[in-house]
Amino acid sequence: MPTSLTSAFSPETLRQHGLTSDEFEKIKLLLGDREPTITELGIFSVMWSEHCSYKSSRVHLKRLPTRSKRVLQGPGENAGIIDIGDGWACAFKIESHNHPSFIEPFQGATTGVGGILRDIFTMGARPVAVMDSLRFGPISAAKNSSPKDLHKNHSILEGVVSGVASYGNCFGVPNLGGETKFEPCYSGNPLVNAFALGLVKKNEIFYARAAGEGNPVIYVGSKTGRDGIHGATMASEEFSEASEAKRPNVQVGDPFLEKLLLEACLEAMQTGAIVGIQDMGAAGLTCSTCEMGGRGGVGIEIELDRVPQRETGMTPYEIMLSESQERMLLVAQKGREDEVYRVFEKWGLDAAEIGRVTSGNKLRVLEHGKVVAEIPNQALTDEAPVYKRPLARWEPPVPREKPEHISFGQAHDFAATLKQLLSSPNICGKRWVWQQYDHMVQTNTVEAPGAGDAGVIRIKGTQRGLAMALDGNGRWCYLDPRLGAMHAVAEAARKVACSGATPVGATNCLNFGNPEKPHIMWQFSQTIDGITKACEELEIPITGGNVSFYNETLGEGIYPTPVLGVVGILEDVHKAPKMHFSALGRTIVLLHAGDSGDITDAETEFGSTEYAKEILETVWGYPPELDLDKEAALQKATIEAIAGGLVESVHDCSDGGIAVALAEKAFPKGIGARVNLASNKLFAEYTLFGEDSSRILASCDPDKVERIKEISAKYGITADVIGETIPERLEIALDGKPIISSAVSDLNESYEAALQAALRTDPELVAAD
Repeated sequence: MPTSLTSAFSPETLRQHGLTSDEFEKIKLLLGDREPTITELGIFSVMWSEHCSYKSSRVHLKRLPTRSKRVLQGPGENAGIIDIGDGWACAFKIESHNHPSFIEPFQGATTGVGGILRDIFTMGARPVAVMDSLRFGPISAAKNSSPKDLHKNHSILEGVVSGVASYGNCFGVPNLGGETKFEPCYSGNPLVNAFALGLVKKNEIFYARAAGEGNPVIYVGSKTGRDGIHGATMASEEFSEASEAKRPNVQVGDPFLEKLLLEACLEAMQTGAIVGIQDMGAAGLTCSTCEMGGRGGVGIEIELDRVPQRETGMTPYEIMLSESQERMLLVAQKGREDEVYRVFEKWGLDAAEIGRVTSGNKLRVLEHGKVVAEIPNQALTDEAPVYKRPLARWEPPVPREKPEHISFGQAHDFAATLKQLLSSPNICGKRWVWQQYDHMVQTNTVEAPGAGDAGVIRIKGTQRGLAMALDGNGRWCYLDPRLGAMHAVAEAARKVACSGATPVGATNCLNFGNPEKPHIMWQFSQTIDGITKACEELEIPITGGNVSFYNETLGEGIYPTPVLGVVGILEDVHKAPKMHFSALGRTIVLLHAGDSGDITDAETEFGSTEYAKEILETVWGYPPELDLDKEAALQKATIEAIAGGLVESVHDCSDGGIAVALAEKAFPKGIGARVNLASNKLFAEYTLFGEDSSRILASCDPDKVERIKEISAKYGITADVIGETIPERLEIALDGKPIISSAVSDLNESYEAALQAALRTDPELVAAD
């Protein structure tokens, strides 16, 4: 047994390890009424961190729906897996790398991409797509944003995007886009959520479980260094003015080595000699050993002297807690070790036997033959603290009714307003972002960034494809966490449906502030309820995900920001419609859920829109109401119309409302539209820029309109003919009265130029000139 310390650790030492005094007492109890060694203390600190143990969220996550006939693997493994037919399955997951990306944007983003890719190929799946959901503070003049804040936001944006691009491009996996949004609350705490998807044959799935007493435990990949020590603990605390000092906690990635690791692992899996395999992600060697042992109900014993190291004099504490990248741990069949070694030698990678599987269900760590840590696996996993933290209902500090000083219905230059909206940060073109990503590598990409609401890849050797989309709206969750979360699920699924694919599974990344604050936990609980409700109604199981708490700086938290990644199956990729208008003389049809409500509802909901935020600079009210039955019907009707070859272009109508959606459909080909909208006795602003839920814009051959209406009627959905495509202009009338007439090229210039124009005006550099 390890030697007991003669005195307790100081309160400051416990604080540095993210442990409370009560947790320390529980540790001693689990160790048989003895105090831990410093190595054991470090091991407990990372495994019991919020990032690894989910101690504040587990009681709520249990409410999520996780099963369906297609789910082969739900939460609890490195990635969820869905059966996609023909003997194939897809593995997918989304995770956060928020804290590292604030401290060191480039490396924080690269290692976020690297980590999620390893989660995929650990399951035996070859990664075929990545996407990312990014949130930053303002990068152009905004309320309460100083030049210093804007400069910092510029640096973080440029570092994160180049980091995402660098890792994905070098590794060789297409980036199909995602979303990039800006709000002041993310100035001190950006969000970098990375999504990846891979393909695997159903009979070749691997799991992170150790088995077989006496089987060798083999370390493969990069050597262990001192980078990333206490990364998991760092991700489980708020930022302070001292956070810059945590730069050494951020790992350094090597995408070229990871590509070799991918090929070597997949080839080694084919030998049949591997029993289980696990990525060394958060908490490094600690997490991979105890979790593999825990899942398999066995023990693991390792000798640290055998761990490949790139630095001299590393202590057991440092080796066990290092989060150096591009490393994996696997269990092989005894007697077949050489088969594994030959594969990794071929790819020029380290492969070393560092231990063995034992009976007894304990993690035992030795150095020079002496035990430095001996802990029951369950003490680190199942016995980790679970907190049912107090909840306190919270109201955002915004008016719930339209402020009296705001009025509508006056004479207005709506074309100028549309240009202003199209150039606003959350709506404007993100070409500068996605052009840095390679989206055609592997030659499977059907819909690339900017070409559709969802990314689409084909499955080689078949006509089938997979569609994927990310969505989250922090401002709506701030106004109403439950309703905002329902919208996040619905919109991500709607984007997938707009590609013609049927949504079959989802993963979530839940970004919140400090869970020790009752109102934050109320937001979290409400969000879980919203996701649960929407997923149940839309029949989309959650297969896994990530919780990221403590997204606060100096006590100021971010908006509650759940990001949903939805995956769908497309039976024939050749039928996937484009987002944009592709021909003249086509009929434009608005598919929607029906009555948009009365003026009181419209006023209350309009305060949550991009128009209210950007044009009126005021936020109020609630997100739009969402009828999930109607949403499900809309998606099914859309999918059936696409499968029948009835529509040529399809686009979700969301941020900025119908006027923005029409403009976005016009941009790629320069084909405009002449439409007439019904006001339903609402103000023009509400009709043009309101963000009512469950609306899709489609264009089709005029001969197909009646069939589209028949399908819509079958599902109880309204299909209104609102206009036709015309050359090079966007003309919008309201109740027959023209209110917008603008050249598509003029609108497109506002849309495309805004982000790059903002990036060229770094306030610190301008001040220096």
